[in-house]
Amino acid sequence: MTNVVMPQMGESIAEGTIVRWIKKVGDTIDRDEPLFEISTDKVDAEIPSPAAGILTEIKVKEGETVPVNSVVATIGVAGELKPHSDTPPAGGLPEAAVGQPEKAVSRSEWEVDEEPEKESESPASEDARRQKSSPLVRKIAQEHNVDLSQVQGTGLSGRVTKQDILGYIQLGGKKPDQPEKKTERPAESAPAPTAPAGPTFKPGENVRVVPMSVMRKKIAEHMVLSAHTSPHVYSVYEVNFARVSMLRDRKKADYEAAGAKLTFTAFIAKVAIDALRQFPLVNASLDGDNIVYKKDINLGIAVALENGLIVPVIRNADEKNLLGLTRAINDVANRARSKKLNPEEVQAGTFTITNPGIFGALYGLPLINQPQVAILGVGTIEKRAVVIDDAIAIRPMCHITLGHDHRLVDGADAGRFLAFVKEHLENFDESWL
Repeated sequence: MTNVVMPQMGESIAEGTIVRWIKKVGDTIDRDEPLFEISTDKVDAEIPSPAAGILTEIKVKEGETVPVNSVVATIGVAGELKPHSDTPPAGGLPEAAVGQPEKAVSRSEWEVDEEPEKESESPASEDARRQKSSPLVRKIAQEHNVDLSQVQGTGLSGRVTKQDILGYIQLGGKKPDQPEKKTERPAESAPAPTAPAGPTFKPGENVRVVPMSVMRKKIAEHMVLSAHTSPHVYSVYEVNFARVSMLRDRKKADYEAAGAKLTFTAFIAKVAIDALRQFPLVNASLDGDNIVYKKDINLGIAVALENGLIVPVIRNADEKNLLGLTRAINDVANRARSKKLNPEEVQAGTFTITNPGIFGALYGLPLINQPQVAILGVGTIEKRAVVIDDAIAIRPMCHITLGHDHRLVDGADAGRFLAFVKEHLENFDESWL
């Protein structure tokens, strides 16, 4: 029998959610054949089978989230099928617990025991706290000066989840189940905290209610985190794409013969990379009161999926020419849509380009992809009447926007960056082709 475990999809990933079982109990499966689909903080992926045989038991249902290395299924040979494998226990079991009797655990047994953690700062208690939160949660806590021992965890075994830490921050550091203390009137009982807003519909209304997908939940969490972390400011420039359009039409067939579809995104990426070299502040991040200048330019390209958005990263993008960038952009976009990305391909980005213009948007005001400090939004490219040399002409025009973190990037910095991008797009160097 072979145990199938939740894989470690990246160094900072602590848990994963089973989105879909591709095989069902009793199915024959080959080694490396897709077995199930997962969603994590970083990537959605199809997980291949670690062995060939019969899927004898599924231990974790679709939609459940379990820690990495938890056993989610077993693969055996014909005849080993378990009689009750169609009703797996919730949450999965760690490999060490397979075969041991289950123990009923009440909520009071797995809630975070805060007082002992406050009283003791031993290495053992610190390790316990780290085990009850992911690196992402600890990073959020550090950025907002939150003591994790004060946050009540609702995850498996008392784990403090992103929802817990974000909710704690939104409540201003109050625990959701505790009323606000009023020191001026100690004799009176403190009022209960404001109740969350009720349903946005009334019973009997003509509505359809469906749960959010795992990916949509992750996107929502990251967007709330970004909005809470960075004071967003936007600058918008209009760019004449006549030269880029002419060069693209001239070289499109040559690139296709080389196995690459030449898009406007590749031209924009090439110029943006040169701008990041010229203005390293835009390729930086913040670590407390320190500015971290990234020597590598790891370019994120936002890819729209049917049920959300993902940002695969092209590592060391500044080392590629236009053909190499074109191939890399095509590759990561195709594999993102087919859920074939590796976990490291959605990590360590230093700057992101997103293109709402492909859907016809005049321009976009995107949220920054934390912990980056800027994001470039590209609007639709369409022919418009413009004034050139005191004459009206028709040219393909595009609005580009830079969303930037005003804690680090000022309006002047953003203006210089966008002016560089505009100048080099309108006068694109043909030797780069």
